[in-house]
Amino acid sequence: MQENSTVEAVVSAPGIAPLRAKEVAAALRVDVSTIYLAIRQGDLAAYRVGVGRGTIRISRAAFDQYLAERGIPASELAVAS
Repeated sequence: MQENSTVEAVVSAPGIAPLRAKEVAAALRVDVSTIYLAIRQGDLAAYRVGVGRGTIRISRAAFDQYLAERGIPASELAVAS
């Protein structure tokens, strides 16, 4: 049940907080490794927060752009609007 609340937060909180790779993966119904691959290939803009390896964050604007470039409407995300 927690996954659904995470996905709802991705869609309902535009521009508020950066997203985690896990949240983006849940919204798109893909494995998190697919998101990391998109980041490595430069298809999805992301940045690291923290020291060492840090934590990857994806801005809502970058996620919106990723969706738009692929023609993915919000209704196709893993949430009921």
